[in-house]
Amino acid sequence: MDMAKVSRISGTGGQLLVAALEQMGVERVFCVPGESYLPVLDALHDAAIPVTVCRQEGGAAMMAEAFGKMTGRPGICMVTRGPGATNAAAGLHVAQQDSTPMILFVGQIEQGMRGRDAFQEVDYVQMFGGIAKWVAEIEDPARMPEMISRAFHTATSGRPGPVVLALPEDMLAAAAEVAVLRAFTPLETHPGLSQMAELQKRLWAAKRPLAILGGSRWTEAARDAFTRFAERFELPVACSFRRQMLFDHLHDCYAGDVGIGINPALAERVRDADLLLLVGGRLSEMPSQSYTLLDSPEPRQDLVHVHADAEELGRVYRPSLAIHATPVGFCAALEGIEPPAAIGWSGAAGEAHQAYLDWSGARPRVAGSLQMADVMDWLEQNLPDDAVLTNGAGNYATWVHRFHRFRRMNTQLAPTSGSMGYGLPAAVAAKLKFPERTVVCFAGDGCLQMTMQEFGTAAQEGAAIILVVVDNGMYGTIRMHQERDFPGRVSATTLVNPDFAVFASAYGAHAETVETAEAFGPAFERAVASGRPALLHLKLDKEAITPTRSLSEIRAG
Repeated sequence: MDMAKVSRISGTGGQLLVAALEQMGVERVFCVPGESYLPVLDALHDAAIPVTVCRQEGGAAMMAEAFGKMTGRPGICMVTRGPGATNAAAGLHVAQQDSTPMILFVGQIEQGMRGRDAFQEVDYVQMFGGIAKWVAEIEDPARMPEMISRAFHTATSGRPGPVVLALPEDMLAAAAEVAVLRAFTPLETHPGLSQMAELQKRLWAAKRPLAILGGSRWTEAARDAFTRFAERFELPVACSFRRQMLFDHLHDCYAGDVGIGINPALAERVRDADLLLLVGGRLSEMPSQSYTLLDSPEPRQDLVHVHADAEELGRVYRPSLAIHATPVGFCAALEGIEPPAAIGWSGAAGEAHQAYLDWSGARPRVAGSLQMADVMDWLEQNLPDDAVLTNGAGNYATWVHRFHRFRRMNTQLAPTSGSMGYGLPAAVAAKLKFPERTVVCFAGDGCLQMTMQEFGTAAQEGAAIILVVVDNGMYGTIRMHQERDFPGRVSATTLVNPDFAVFASAYGAHAETVETAEAFGPAFERAVASGRPALLHLKLDKEAITPTRSLSEIRAG
């Protein structure tokens, strides 16, 4: 293929696809190989884009989603047709619910075989139409630049999300001459002057305002700008479910996270607010406590909703003031509004922050010799501020969300979709993006075994993640609900687990079993010093189902 610096290039569909990805600034591709897209794999052989070979398509898609979360640009995943695409759906759903830009490329049957139920044939428009923002099939290599450009813009515009492009085998082998794509820059929307003036007016009239930050499309600059705004207005600031990195937890204005297991004092503050400034997020089921903190469609609170997608404004809650803007555009405009001469809620931020410190600083004791609160204490005292923490879904994550104090951007990767198995693939992606940082994955024994094979990807890539397995021998969250609703009738929630440390050792990783909190710190230090992927197998008592309640207490009601 002629890759000289000219306005047009020629090549096969596979070569043109890879060239387009290079032109769009793609940093990495995550894949599971398949014969359906061999021309793409061949073109990647000569490309400057690193390729991470994963073990299962669900893990590959979750890695791509995590990369999209960290960069704000589409994470790229490539899988084969049929079963490969089906497996990838798990990561695609995370991208949809978490508003993450991602592009899934799927190998496809030859176009002349359509409609015959050919080997691994799937109609991807039907299959992914309810999850992805856009699903299409590239039928002509001459349209490659157009389709790739649209995919990048669709994945990142408004409320970001996943795009799926199917790649017929014959199209990938056919040749064409096409235009060279210009570099891609996500589009930002900005608020109008009248909207910002109205926001200032409403803030000046407020007595109990509260900001809640969430969603995607945030940058370090936007976060810093909102922090300066909060300081000028002495505004209490909370973060939405699994978006805790959007505000420094030790800042005097930080009020806590509006998520599962919310601080009751913060929940009351949300209910009692006379002005809620919701920036970037949607306040969906988990942060809204099953849609109870705000009335729908007319909230009791004066709601100012800022979102990058106009279709999200008024979708569930009717805002008093709707502002169609990205966090970047909105936070830049905040520099132009001023607080009142006398702040009517003076002292509220300090009270909210103290309530957060009291809540996150409590160290409840649980059953068994391993105290997770002490494990978290050690991490808080020893982890650098830029350490990345990842997790999937399960009760074990409660300790991370409640007790870890996030200080910086790009330090949290967790699925608002509640997808089990997410933490390990996300940790691999994080270590590849930030090799100089400490990356710690928390995973329950059930959660880990959804994507456990991706530890092999970490070993192959030399991604020195630290995987902390919290093992209580069951699907803990489901058992908790089961004991609450059907006490004493245990069904389909018990797990027989492997020796996870032996499993990790088989990959040449550093591995230890930890049965007390006192043993955790030295084991963690040895894991870091090894310079290899590491696994720490924590044995947690079955009764220690949450930081505050035992399984027996839940069973007893």
